[in-house]
Amino acid sequence: MNYNIKKVKAVEQKNKQKLLSINGKLNEKSGIYFLTRFDENEIKYAYIGQAKHILTRISQHLVGYQYIDLSIKKHGLYSLQNPYGWKIGFINFPISDLDEKEQYYIKMYAQNGYQLRNKTSGSQGSGKRKIDEYRPQKGYRDGINQGYKNASKEVSHLFDLHLDYKTKSDKPNKNQEKAIEKFKEFLKFYKAGDECD
Repeated sequence: MNYNIKKVKAVEQKNKQKLLSINGKLNEKSGIYFLTRFDENEIKYAYIGQAKHILTRISQHLVGYQYIDLSIKKHGLYSLQNPYGWKIGFINFPISDLDEKEQYYIKMYAQNGYQLRNKTSGSQGSGKRKIDEYRPQKGYRDGINQGYKNASKEVSHLFDLHLDYKTKSDKPNKNQEKAIEKFKEFLKFYKAGDECD
């Protein structure tokens, strides 16, 4: 058991050093932290949190399994090599102000066009309410649908860049025309689906 605690602490220290290399001003004081990113389509995303110890709390996101934690793992942290990764900002506030400030900044970021990754309006006490539906559990059919969408995207990309398609005969019959239409629908399928971030 003691070995596991040492291992967890070592990972936490490593993550803190990584975070400090990205934002050297991070500290262990209380305050509000801001995780923001832009995607390839310039859509803005944000997560606003409060912490008694900011550096420790953000380092916990790097190993957690909440929605924002998984998004950080998927997109990484911002760097010149990763322009679509999560940026880290913060403002120190006394612990007594955290609930009020967290709610204020969540509202402000929402009003400024950010897609919030927060599930509630903030606060550890009164005034906390749900602002985003929790994601439903994904089932077998969702996996099949995602696989179909991924295949559609990959095949569509190959045809856009390198390939063309046609019927086997110069004068296509009705079945061949239907097959071409079905193939075109397959190539467009992934574009109709939502890309979650």
